[in-house]
Amino acid sequence: MAQERSSDTAALDGDLNWFAALASLAVGSAFLALWFWLLPRWLGFRVEMAGAANWRWLAAIPSAFGFAVALRCIWDFGWTGHGTPVPVIPPSRLVVVGFYRYVRNPMYVGFATGWIGLWIIFGRANPALIAAVAAVALGIHLFVLFYEEPTLRGKFGADYEEYSRHVRRWLPRLDAWHQPR
Repeated sequence: MAQERSSDTAALDGDLNWFAALASLAVGSAFLALWFWLLPRWLGFRVEMAGAANWRWLAAIPSAFGFAVALRCIWDFGWTGHGTPVPVIPPSRLVVVGFYRYVRNPMYVGFATGWIGLWIIFGRANPALIAAVAAVALGIHLFVLFYEEPTLRGKFGADYEEYSRHVRRWLPRLDAWHQPR
């Protein structure tokens, strides 16, 4: 009887993992789609091949890697954390797998890397836009400092404190941090 119940619980946990991971991917994909629709025009991206230096296309490599990191983090929020990147449906478990073992905010770092790569490929240097992007980056930093981190400390307590002591906010570690058991 007890074995029957534990297999039912394992099946339910597996179903919840899939549901949370797929919900997280749906929310993350909608977010990405919105920004891919809005930001290129706002940042002045234009696909102009004539006169463009061929070396600029090398930025596609870090751009693709950055967006892949962000998508993997969205998946981890759902699969491991049983939540989404949206603050109204946050993970119920502390996510310290994948890229989160190297840097505390890999989703932001991935998005930034992806967009910088796209800006190199398609963008035009415009001091006003550069200042606006710097202001947004500062806003994100302040959001992390004054909302996300205190919320995570309150929700996950000592586990988050331990994680924060070993994994930096913005600069990745060279080796993966392993959470003590």
